Amino acid sequence: MIFDTHTHLNVEQFKDDIPEVIERAKELGVSEMAVVGFDTPTIEKSLALSHTYEMIYSIIGWHPTEAGTYTKEVEKTLQRQLEDNRVVALGEIGLDYYWMEDPKEVQDKVFRRQITIAKEMNLPISIHTRDAIEDTYKILKEEKIQNIGGIMHSFSGDEEWAKRFLDLGMHISFSGVVTFKKAFEVHEAAKIVPLDKLLVETDAPYLAPMPYRGKRNEPGYTKYVVDRLSELRNIPVEEIARVTRENAHRLFRIGE
Repeated sequence: MIFDTHTHLNVEQFKDDIPEVIERAKELGVSEMAVVGFDTPTIEKSLALSHTYEMIYSIIGWHPTEAGTYTKEVEKTLQRQLEDNRVVALGEIGLDYYWMEDPKEVQDKVFRRQITIAKEMNLPISIHTRDAIEDTYKILKEEKIQNIGGIMHSFSGDEEWAKRFLDLGMHISFSGVVTFKKAFEVHEAAKIVPLDKLLVETDAPYLAPMPYRGKRNEPGYTKYVVDRLSELRNIPVEEIARVTRENAHRLFRIGE
């Protein structure tokens, strides 16, 4: 059984068919998923879904593209929501220099503040980094992130960056990008991540894997990520599914 550690069933693209999407996920072997909330509406929807479906958990936080709207009121509400027993991590947080909705200084401040909250609440974090990998690494290292750990979500760096984040104690999560034919650097990174630090995800509705590239992604398509990792590492599909699910349970402290 497969654990999709990062999906967005809480966005507009799924507003009409969530039950059907969940059933298709089960048919494809996905037994659990973490729905990630990144602003007020999606956080509320994530929590609602996690209390409706036993197989769904919540990861909630303030996305870097929303950093300019992070206020004391937002933080107070977020801290209360993080106490929900269905929440397994704080995220997705980090830096985004591609969209650059807010200055680097603002993103840096909000990122570090949420890391502090995660430490106080003893929660792992889920990291979003786009065109900002060096600064993301620098902040995680300075904040001694190994004390709580977390996930490099939808990892798209090369082998050397994977090693550097692993040295900080982070887990590396692969999305549909690893199935893309020309994602050579990601393929090489996927081969060297220790099995006990490996995770899988969809980031649905984005980044649909082959053979659905360009279409709406779904949690069930985590199966194709698992299949590709199996090929790259020459490890049985069942073993990749089992190990990544166990890693998610351990990181998220599910069943403790």
